[in-house]
Amino acid sequence: MTREALSFIAVGVSALLVHWLVVVVLVPLAALHPLIANVIAFLVAFNVSYFGHRHLTFRASDRSHRQTLPRFAAVAASSFLVNEAMYWALLTLTPLRYDIAMLLVLGTVAVLTYLLGKFWAFA
Repeated sequence: MTREALSFIAVGVSALLVHWLVVVVLVPLAALHPLIANVIAFLVAFNVSYFGHRHLTFRASDRSHRQTLPRFAAVAASSFLVNEAMYWALLTLTPLRYDIAMLLVLGTVAVLTYLLGKFWAFA
């Protein structure tokens, strides 16, 4: 496995865990609906993902934030729209618990984020 793939996995798992933990904390403690908690979790995990991928995965710290941040934000926003739609579908159409559904969604969307990050946002 390449350094880039290993770094992507490490950063991705870190962002996934942050995202998931924010959801599982906010739903019971703040009595938020899982879809609302997902939005907040996305905003928190975005920072882990952006800075981790910028500095570790794609080693793009030589490129300006002016170039990479808007591109990565577009990738993340697109991925989040897919995330939220998938999460809604799993919450509405299946008997899965919100925390298990969130893990499935985050794992699936990670592949999309990697491809768009590698070939566009940090290219």
